[in-house]
Amino acid sequence: MIKKAKKISSHKISQIHTGILVLEDKTIFKGVGIGYQGTATGEVCFNTSITGYQEIISDPSYAGQIINFTFPHIGNVGTNMEDLESDKIWTKGVIFNSEITSPSNYRSLVNLDLWLKKNKIVGITGLDTRGLTNSIRDKGAPKGTISFSKKGVFNINKLINDTSKWNGLKNLDLAEQVTTSKNYIWSGFKTWKKESGYKKNKKYYLHVVAIDYGIKKNILRYFSDLNCKVTVVSCKTSGKDILKFKPDGVFLSNGPGDPAATGRYAIQIIKELIKNNLPIFGICLGHQILALTLGAKTKKMKLGHRGANHPVKNLIKDNVEITSQNHGFEIVKETLPKNIEVTHKSLFDNCIEGIRLKNKPIFSVQYHPESNPGPQDSIYLFEEFINNMKKNVKKKRS
Repeated sequence: MIKKAKKISSHKISQIHTGILVLEDKTIFKGVGIGYQGTATGEVCFNTSITGYQEIISDPSYAGQIINFTFPHIGNVGTNMEDLESDKIWTKGVIFNSEITSPSNYRSLVNLDLWLKKNKIVGITGLDTRGLTNSIRDKGAPKGTISFSKKGVFNINKLINDTSKWNGLKNLDLAEQVTTSKNYIWSGFKTWKKESGYKKNKKYYLHVVAIDYGIKKNILRYFSDLNCKVTVVSCKTSGKDILKFKPDGVFLSNGPGDPAATGRYAIQIIKELIKNNLPIFGICLGHQILALTLGAKTKKMKLGHRGANHPVKNLIKDNVEITSQNHGFEIVKETLPKNIEVTHKSLFDNCIEGIRLKNKPIFSVQYHPESNPGPQDSIYLFEEFINNMKKNVKKKRS
């Protein structure tokens, strides 16, 4: 099942094994290639969600990563044009346990294998995904290279070399790669409903400017549910230019990469917004960058949190929320300034999952309250942000 690479320049795995995964410790996993024929290098992580594979793969936060799905049956509901979290797919590769079956869902338009191929995502099936997951848990998320060749011929030494040469996610700013190339106003589509699908919002009461570090569409849909007009801007848009939009509040989005690397330009932007007393709400990378702006530090995690079943304790309400998560960096608790209150913590490892500034309407969470996929225990956070904006608007008028 798992073999150490030997000193061979080219090796025909077999006629069956058309896919291969090489880890940085030279461990080799063999399987059957799917999707796009090619090679991709990234950080190998695992996701424990049992639904929502299309939303996961299309989440920009997975840029630079190869996703190992722990749930064995992936692809059985096909793909469609609606359940996309981004117009471009940034995921490097995917790993499945079982062969992709024919889709059985009334919304399915394209088989997952063909969808992966169209979006140039290299995939592999037939791996012992549980064994790979256990390896990641023991050793941490490794660098890896995934390759698919119909001929089953691979240059093992080159794959090992490609893996070794890649610097990894630490110190890597990926937000500048995935952010929007031009500012735009969200179309107004609301979250999906079984009876009606995606409907457009026609009422706008508040204006949110969302800084795009790799924003998911379902975040924008929730703002539409709450009657917000959303202007999405590039991650390098200056604070001065953001203020020109006259927002009622600013949202700091999710995204990939090292927050400290993105913070080199993001911190100054957010500082200017804080000075103007605007309500601010951050999710995931936005949460980490907010913490950096306020004086804290972040660090790379051994495994990270990726799945739709992560228990988080709300320290304010003294209850537990089941959350959807996808992050490989965290805030260092010991570096938090005294004016920051920790509002949520992980019940897996006590990682900081939420903070708020004590004297301003500014807060953030590490997890994904917009889910997609995942539970909807934390939708109230959007409503808290809305209430902060309403209070701020009322204060300005008085």
